[in-house]
Amino acid sequence: MKSIAVLPQGSVSHEALLHLFGGNPVHIEHHKLISDVFLSTAGGVTDYSVIPIENTIEGSVSLHIDWLINEVNLPMQAEWIFPSVQNLISHPQEFTKENGDKDYTKMVKILSHPVAMAQCTQFIRKAMPWAELESVGSTSEAVEIVKSNPGKGWAAIGTSLGAATHGLEVVERQITDHNNNYTRFVLVGPQKLELPQKSSGDKTSILVTLPEDFPGALHQVLAAFSWRKLNLSRIESRPTKKKLGTYYFYIDVLEPIESVLLPGAIEEIKALGCQVRILGSYPTYTYEEEKAEVQ
Repeated sequence: MKSIAVLPQGSVSHEALLHLFGGNPVHIEHHKLISDVFLSTAGGVTDYSVIPIENTIEGSVSLHIDWLINEVNLPMQAEWIFPSVQNLISHPQEFTKENGDKDYTKMVKILSHPVAMAQCTQFIRKAMPWAELESVGSTSEAVEIVKSNPGKGWAAIGTSLGAATHGLEVVERQITDHNNNYTRFVLVGPQKLELPQKSSGDKTSILVTLPEDFPGALHQVLAAFSWRKLNLSRIESRPTKKKLGTYYFYIDVLEPIESVLLPGAIEEIKALGCQVRILGSYPTYTYEEEKAEVQ
């Protein structure tokens, strides 16, 4: 049985992990901090880690990408998309009138992860603009804190799994500002992984460091992909943390590393004096396709 490190029980990461593996048994190790999730697998305690790296609304999760680049050497082994559905969670009936209507006038504080909070800005402004907003380490931590403080007028933004885990009530469902709120997760670990479901394709993630004082270097890097008609789904610059004004370029190529043309592109980029690091070559899974297959 594979062991997998993930953020706390009831988090979106936990939901996403259960979705990826479906009914296949896995041993799950929950951690409060994303650093501990990474280090669990880097230290050999678990086989894989679940890492959220991009969100439809908030974009890249820079901290997590920086960990993949600078702190650990864990190849990406799978990528999948999962909806980030956030809900307003509290103790049962704490914000309910006798006639069953919701009463948010007693709402004092809302707790959640800052990314989840940002995804629900419009709802908060409309329903309870007076409430204090407090950021915590994860949505599941927010739900746990609310559970421990009944009768204070506190609520959490989190998942339905988190509410069920801690015996709380989902007061309002799907309060995110946009219906197309999805998060991209990667499974990182030292070994390849076989999953039963059909993938939607393959992707290779690489890190390119340009030589200093090389005018037009980025243009030449992109040209190595362009003339080979290799499709790039993402390119993002990240600071090297070594010298101000120096950057890595994180690039996703929609081809497996074993393809005919991609190795040639990488060798051409190296010939320009660039450093190239393969972050992983892996299958990708899209939520909509998997949902259609289940139906």
